[in-house]
Amino acid sequence: MLSKKQLFTKGMVDVTPHMLSVIPFGIITGAIGIDLGFNPYLVYGMSVIIFGGASQIVFLQLLSGGASSLVAVTSVGVINSRHLLYGAVLSEYLEKLSLMKKLLISYIVVDQGFAESNKFFKHNKKEQYLHYHLIGTGCTLWVCWQVATLSGIILGSFVPEELGLKFAIPLTFIAIVVQDLKKIDHVIVMIVSGISSLLFFDLPFKSYIIISPIVALFIAALLLRLKK
Repeated sequence: MLSKKQLFTKGMVDVTPHMLSVIPFGIITGAIGIDLGFNPYLVYGMSVIIFGGASQIVFLQLLSGGASSLVAVTSVGVINSRHLLYGAVLSEYLEKLSLMKKLLISYIVVDQGFAESNKFFKHNKKEQYLHYHLIGTGCTLWVCWQVATLSGIILGSFVPEELGLKFAIPLTFIAIVVQDLKKIDHVIVMIVSGISSLLFFDLPFKSYIIISPIVALFIAALLLRLKK
């Protein structure tokens, strides 16, 4: 049986390789916030409250594009809805913890931390303090993300506008979806989402951002039925 300290350290070590992508992403997020004209305190505060790369960039982009606060917050909620699945998977290992502890831990659960801790949990189910591994991955990611965002905010103040940091936003999401271009059903869903965005673009409050993925999800459900 490993001690709490050993599990925490193990979590830190396991998630460390992910810093190669997390730190540059955090720097870009902080720099983009400044490039879009937001107050540095707002950009950093957002990193503390939202603590999610894609969510933060979308939030900044929507606000800078004139979207209402309701649409911006709803969009962040939709993007982060995958965390409901993370919670459902991890609940098996955290069921003995109090509600307060679960809530505190949920704040630091992000994609990379979930992936590493879930892998560790599957092979070490008999460990008594498994959640310390999750805390180790989450705390490491949180600290590195805050430092990276702060670095981006400082650098963003000196980066010339001609470099066009805003272009990093679509590049970031292209990098996320490029792997899915190999599957025809995924490509169909992407095309439907894009066409829906164009069709509903003139709707008030920039609500096309919410409507188009809902339409795409409906098509994805139909495709899954056809596959079965």
